[in-house]
Amino acid sequence: MDSRPTRHIRNIQALGALAHPARQRLLDVLKLEGPATVGALSEAINQAVGNVSHHLRVLASADLIEEAPELARNRRERWWRLVSADVRWSRVDFDADALSEAVAHAVGTMVFDRQGAFFRQWLAERGTYDAAWHEGCAVSAETWLRLTADETRQVAHELTEVLTRWANREVPDDGQQRESVLAVAHTVPATP
Repeated sequence: MDSRPTRHIRNIQALGALAHPARQRLLDVLKLEGPATVGALSEAINQAVGNVSHHLRVLASADLIEEAPELARNRRERWWRLVSADVRWSRVDFDADALSEAVAHAVGTMVFDRQGAFFRQWLAERGTYDAAWHEGCAVSAETWLRLTADETRQVAHELTEVLTRWANREVPDDGQQRESVLAVAHTVPATP
């Protein structure tokens, strides 16, 4: 289990660092694969080393990643790792001024678009997966609830607890093949 504390983003610089698809992909790779070199990250997200280095510096200046010098085999090799395996932010922390609201809106929109792209990709590639992945693994759970704001916070908290528990568990060394799986939960006020 990952014992590093959750990183709560409350400043516009750190939130702005999330507002780029390549940086999101770098964070995803570091979350799933662990510490990596610039070269390995460049290969993983199919971007030029110089471009990846730039994005890593942006993420590091926002305290989202850090160097892992103990992993380097020589002085030229640079390894990077997440500062925290769990990063969260809330729109309410960015309601103070128009610029903060605009950045939060842009990042929130990018997150929804990115998640939707993963789901569309699954639909397009579903047939390439073993049949074991077809039944009950790709689930879309949706329901309408009548809740107060406090009750909605409780539902959101419980959903987040489940996802965090699975994200931070020790992956068993049992020889079984494991795929990367995106699990998403949203609670938003809406009208049918």
